[in-house]
Amino acid sequence: MFFKGNLLIGKNKEKEVAILPSMANRHGIITGASGTGKTTTVKVMAESFSRAGVPVFVADVKGDLAGCAKIGESNDFIVNRIKELNILEFDYRAFPVRFWDLYQQYGHPIRVSIYDVGPSILSIMLGLSEVQEGVLTIIYRIAHDEGKMIYDLKDLRSLLMYVGEHRGDYTLKYGNITSQSIGVIQRSLLALEDQGADKFFGLPSFDIHDFLKTTSDGYGYINILHAVELFNSPDLYVSFLLYLLTRLFNEMPEVGDLDKPKIVFFFDEAHLLFNEMPNYRLKQIVQIVKLIRSKGIGLYFVSQSPSDIPNEVLSGLSNRIQHGLRAYTPSEQRTVKAAADAFRVNPKFKTDEAILNLGTGEAVVSFLNEKGEPEIAEKVYILPPESHMGTIDNIERNKIINNSEFCGKYENVEVKDDAAHIVLEKMYTEEKEKKEQEEKAKALETQKKLEEKSLLEQQKEEARIKREEQKALLEKQKEEARIKREEEKKKKEEERERKNSVGYKLGKKVVNKTTDKLINKGINSIIKNLFK
Repeated sequence: MFFKGNLLIGKNKEKEVAILPSMANRHGIITGASGTGKTTTVKVMAESFSRAGVPVFVADVKGDLAGCAKIGESNDFIVNRIKELNILEFDYRAFPVRFWDLYQQYGHPIRVSIYDVGPSILSIMLGLSEVQEGVLTIIYRIAHDEGKMIYDLKDLRSLLMYVGEHRGDYTLKYGNITSQSIGVIQRSLLALEDQGADKFFGLPSFDIHDFLKTTSDGYGYINILHAVELFNSPDLYVSFLLYLLTRLFNEMPEVGDLDKPKIVFFFDEAHLLFNEMPNYRLKQIVQIVKLIRSKGIGLYFVSQSPSDIPNEVLSGLSNRIQHGLRAYTPSEQRTVKAAADAFRVNPKFKTDEAILNLGTGEAVVSFLNEKGEPEIAEKVYILPPESHMGTIDNIERNKIINNSEFCGKYENVEVKDDAAHIVLEKMYTEEKEKKEQEEKAKALETQKKLEEKSLLEQQKEEARIKREEQKALLEKQKEEARIKREEEKKKKEEERERKNSVGYKLGKKVVNKTTDKLINKGINSIIKNLFK
């Protein structure tokens, strides 16, 4: 609750502990085992910032932070806690809330263009290696240099296809672009689309300044990202939070030290932000965490253990709220010891023992004083929230959404028909036509080969028939020659038989005698005539 100009967070019988608004942008951490009261603490802090006129952004991974929009109800636990701690000016109330949802079901849509997300954050979403991220960075650079804005997944796939087919034209200027990396990025985009990211990318791109709104009576709006379903896609969840952080850092102007932050961000399940994060990217996050406070922005990381946060980031978190931890193993005991060592010692108790024995709703806390110095550790009860404990039904949620000033601003998808978008569509069409032509040419080539094969087989068949005809003709000629030889042989045999017959021999003898007589008679006649 906001009390006497400070953000009252916890109290014990002796002392109140509060965050000074002027120190709230020095960042903070809220840690503790499951069920120890971290979500309630976030809720109380969000309410306090809202009453102080500071807008808040918080990811609601369980769905119960939506209760900030509804007036709280009295119960025995809250009544006893208020009475026990002598809390003054406590009043049940509702707080101004804006609901947002990447999946566009339980809040105003949050939609950004692929180009605005940038290659670094998109690489996290896609789970790319450093080499593949380098190729994606080249794709973004080509889009920038050639004026090809990429708004949604379809645009990016078209550009990847085009660059992949013409990578030889870009290699000399931008570096090596492998077809393997292009293929990995394309497959990762399909997987991201299956997670519903196609609804997140596109136009109109949301205005981050819409998170910085306050009401007419000075309350800061609590911007609640519905992340119940989103949390099931941790890469998309983490990437979106990092995108917000990066965009705030890049767009918000330097303002120095203010009397209160411009906006406070709570990053729930913060350990996911740093899981398997490469060193080069961790350095970027550390730099942002260190420098973003000068832009009037406070960051609060929520996780189970301080060890979930890298030391480089942890060292920059000055406002600390530690709920109970459990230590059953030597590793867990070391974690508790490290968490205790982060606090200034309070001589009234041992910090590590206090952390192990904290009940639900209790915490060891330390905030910065007016000089920016951490105060000694205090064991306190976190104040109960003034709004409803738990979630709200869809009727109440829809009523808030429909009455919001942003209702209708982001709901309708904008189709960008500028020259760059048309170029991408043209590239996509050209590639499609090229593939169709290639398939047609391939079909014609196949048909040609089939026809050539058919002609060759026909020629082979004709040659076979001709050979068979020639063979048949040769066989016929041989058969005719054989028959002729047999006939001639037969004639000779008949002639020989005739000549060997008795009649033939007698006739021949008579002929021979007659011939001899005629010859002799002729000769005698000639001689007579000579001697006349």
